[in-house]
Amino acid sequence: MAQPVLFSMIDKAVFDYKMIAPGDRILIGASGGKDSTALIEYFSNRVKRRNCNFEFKAVHIQTEITPALNPDLDAMFRGWNVEVENIFVDTLARVKPGFKMNCWWCSTQRRSELLKYAMANGYNKIALGHHMDDILETLLMNMLDKGEFGTMPPVMRYENYPAQIIRPLCYADEKSIIAHATNEGYIVSTCTCNFQDMSRRKDAKKSIELLTGGDKNKKNRMFNAMKKENILTDYLP
Repeated sequence: MAQPVLFSMIDKAVFDYKMIAPGDRILIGASGGKDSTALIEYFSNRVKRRNCNFEFKAVHIQTEITPALNPDLDAMFRGWNVEVENIFVDTLARVKPGFKMNCWWCSTQRRSELLKYAMANGYNKIALGHHMDDILETLLMNMLDKGEFGTMPPVMRYENYPAQIIRPLCYADEKSIIAHATNEGYIVSTCTCNFQDMSRRKDAKKSIELLTGGDKNKKNRMFNAMKKENILTDYLP
């Protein structure tokens, strides 16, 4: 039986960037959204169709402003033979005086908890659900807001921690993930808090769509333009 198109995209990213190695212990951040759900399904599927010598676990970071996993979604995970551990973090209490809660702060705190859990339990890699559109949008925001040419890399190594961030969805555009989620009947449970201000990312998303017309081939070329072998330094300032 042919595997889903999305899984082929992930397979290629895993192979190209050597994201999975023998003996790896991989922690997946389960947000409840379509992207991390796709990662969990992929890892469950990969274990079934290959003689895998790695292990993985999914963890959901719950906060006082984001709910626990939807019970139906949790049941879907268990149907894939994946038990998701729920960890509570009080992110509001961590906001420093004079600052306001925002999406960046919340996501940073949740990622810190994933890193702490990985270090305490012997996981050497953390898989996050950022896809190609996320990566291109971040590139554009960094260029326009910071004057920097950089984004979220498919594999990121920490200098101070023996762990890596991997982004197996880096070759998958959001439309492909939505199509897969719809086809598989995903149950989506995402954050709907009152602290969200995603205007800059929404602007970047619109700009990327305007540049590419939503064409995945053009997005692929934009992504490939960031690779070292395609950066023509002699023709840059």
